[in-house]
Amino acid sequence: MHASQGRSAGLGLALASAFAFGGSGVAAKPLIEAGLDPLHVVWLRVTGAALVMLPVAWRHRDLLRRKPALLLGFGLLAVAGVQAFYFASISRIPVGVALLVEYLAPALVLGWVRFVQRRPVTRAAAFGVVLAVGGLACVVQVWSGLSFDLLGLLLALAAACCQVGYFVLSDQGADEAEPADPVGVIAYGLIVGALVLTVVARPWGMDRAVLGGRATMDGTTVPAWLLLGWIVLIATVFAYVTGVVSVRRLSPQVAGVVACLEAVVATVLAWVLLGEHLGAPQIVGGAVVLVGAFIAQSSTPKAPPSAPVAGGAGDADGAGAATDDGTGPGAVGRDARDAGLSAGRTAP
Repeated sequence: MHASQGRSAGLGLALASAFAFGGSGVAAKPLIEAGLDPLHVVWLRVTGAALVMLPVAWRHRDLLRRKPALLLGFGLLAVAGVQAFYFASISRIPVGVALLVEYLAPALVLGWVRFVQRRPVTRAAAFGVVLAVGGLACVVQVWSGLSFDLLGLLLALAAACCQVGYFVLSDQGADEAEPADPVGVIAYGLIVGALVLTVVARPWGMDRAVLGGRATMDGTTVPAWLLLGWIVLIATVFAYVTGVVSVRRLSPQVAGVVACLEAVVATVLAWVLLGEHLGAPQIVGGAVVLVGAFIAQSSTPKAPPSAPVAGGAGDADGAGAATDDGTGPGAVGRDARDAGLSAGRTAP
């Protein structure tokens, strides 16, 4: 009963995270169109969230000694990388398209399993990858000669690569005797991301007057500070906390499937609030991308129980054995290995 309640809570958290993350691009694009550079919006988002999480970072300061590589990797990939590439991409292509491209991440995870770890990939997983790529072709309308900005698509693909790091690092060490507190990891990840983005974005050249004015959302003006507050508190702090905790309660692949709803939420909100209408082929293609991602993510190959993936801890090393239905105490660690997430992922 306790395990079932934990999974239900994890599912609820994953859904809340997907909805919160889905609104980030819709709130950020009006600020970008009002005159802020995409990198400056990212810097404001991450730095504001880092300041909010400072008390949490102080409480978990032992992580600096115990998990320095994890904190650095999370800050570079899951925070700075995902946000910078995503916001740069939505400055050139529609929000919904950027999210759909980003959610090729499950296919990239399968590519890691097959070509880096050299483990076999199930036919269903391979079929899911093919579906996702085919759906992406419909989204960008390749038959019309790439009607979308090529650089924007490449930036969205870079965000997809960093998105893999988000799910990988969120589950890092979950099956250890003393796992790193996920909220503490987020706090330090945001701090690392803020420091990196300060060097890259150079916020001292930002047009601060935009923040005191109003931004336009499909003809409706909204205070810029309100959009920024939503981005920092809801789409960053709340989204990261609920997302990482959900990965710990579910598994990277299950949380990844639920997170695909973020693309749906972002597309619908962009349609309603920003007037970004997609054509019928793009809507169908987007649905195919999500179905393909779902199949690829839920058909991840399982490692033999007697031969754990190199770098990962075996089920017998204190994690406990999983039961036949996958609910035993070793299920989380097994699921992480099933997704190709070995211990060497902390410093990619």
